[in-house]
Amino acid sequence: MSAQHEKKPDYRLIIILLSGAFVSFLSNTFLNVALPSIKDEFDVSTSTVQWVTTAYMLVSGVVVPTTAFLMQKFSARKLFLAALLLFLAGTIIAGFSPTFAILILGRMIQASGSAILMPLLMNVMITSFPPEKRGTAMGVFSLVMFFAPAIGPTLSGFVVQTLSWHWLFYMMIPVLLIVLAVGYFQLPEIGNKYNAKIDIPSVILSTIGFGGILYGFSAAGNSGWLSLDVMLTLLIGIITTYFYVMRQVRMDQPMLDFKVYTFPMYRLSAIIIGVNNMALFSGMILMPIFLQDIQGVSPLETGLLLLPGALIMGLLSPLSGKLFDMFGPRVLAVIGLALAASTTFFFSRLEMETGFGYLLTIYAIRALGLTLVNTPVMTNGMNDLPSALTPHGSSLNSMLQQVSGAVGTALLISIMQSWSNFRIAGIPDPSPEQVNQAMLDGINLSFFIASILLFISMILSFFLKRVTARSNISQGGARVRMVDKDDMPDRK
Repeated sequence: MSAQHEKKPDYRLIIILLSGAFVSFLSNTFLNVALPSIKDEFDVSTSTVQWVTTAYMLVSGVVVPTTAFLMQKFSARKLFLAALLLFLAGTIIAGFSPTFAILILGRMIQASGSAILMPLLMNVMITSFPPEKRGTAMGVFSLVMFFAPAIGPTLSGFVVQTLSWHWLFYMMIPVLLIVLAVGYFQLPEIGNKYNAKIDIPSVILSTIGFGGILYGFSAAGNSGWLSLDVMLTLLIGIITTYFYVMRQVRMDQPMLDFKVYTFPMYRLSAIIIGVNNMALFSGMILMPIFLQDIQGVSPLETGLLLLPGALIMGLLSPLSGKLFDMFGPRVLAVIGLALAASTTFFFSRLEMETGFGYLLTIYAIRALGLTLVNTPVMTNGMNDLPSALTPHGSSLNSMLQQVSGAVGTALLISIMQSWSNFRIAGIPDPSPEQVNQAMLDGINLSFFIASILLFISMILSFFLKRVTARSNISQGGARVRMVDKDDMPDRK
């Protein structure tokens, strides 16, 4: 690649986008520790309060399919400012919400803005760096993505314990205003030459399809898996999603190009990352429930327990990206998933008196394992795509993370709730100790299922192959120069 054709990354754009994404990621983890307090204030069930998280990811899963179109239609500046305005509006509504329904509405508006930020940032990072440097670049992206959970639970615990969960939203408002002002005055306006067109039927199909699937999983905790509304909603969601995918495959200019899944390493990375996210989000929600509802630990202590593991995920993400550039994805993914699966299994054997130090140590080791998987596997999958498919790959990765997180949370929480209800169903007047034991049994079962999923993912990681490519950068985007005789990336 000749120097004259290489365009240096626009670090001003990247830094501002990282700042906005950090606030978005922080919001997504703020409320995990606060869920028990929200549940008590609004007097809702455990499954119902999960909608604070599930609704956020549900809307993200609906909006993300449109982001490939948005990135091709509008400049990064316009998208960033619009997304941040939506996020700010949702934050204000959620912070001043007098009812649980208004809180959910605010979270949904937040999600509509946040869903644009992540694929936008990922696309900028991928197209700004050549493949041989993308591991390190994506490590910085992961640093922001995981450093927010590092400070989120602890900060959230302190705020909830000393003030109230409403302040989790109040304190973000001035930060968002500052980032919005800096973005407005500093972000460059770079025109987009691609005249993308929105396909309304696709938007309708994706909304009904993904919405139906995620609602069905979430409702199963309260209504039961065999209830008519759950089965009907899931059936409608699955059928509608099928027609959505088929429409995209047949369109000349699809809003979301599913041809990215014809690239084997991208397809395999999607499966591994999806399973990984299900386990990641389940642990972030199940552990606060165990600590606060069963052991009576304060929100601040809960945040302190989650802090070391989250710091590991944040601070070691750039290192895992660098290791990927050196060694490829397979060895890192196998080691990481082995650690994640074994420690998640240990969490399936929790007891009423399980010690704080034991939980902290196991959670930190689990976080180390997950860190070794996320950045290397995701980057290797993106390297398998030609630059024309990069926006679609970024959008589908973001959609996968949101949907898998929502499905994982809803599935494992509903399993916990259903098993807990089953355990006390035959007891006429259960005591508080019996209720807590039933909830603990449900938490252990959910962690056990998560460990099985991670073990399956570990087996799949043995099939990972490193993708290498040479790239030419021209007109602001990376153009992959194929290196084998079939004009495709080389896998070795």
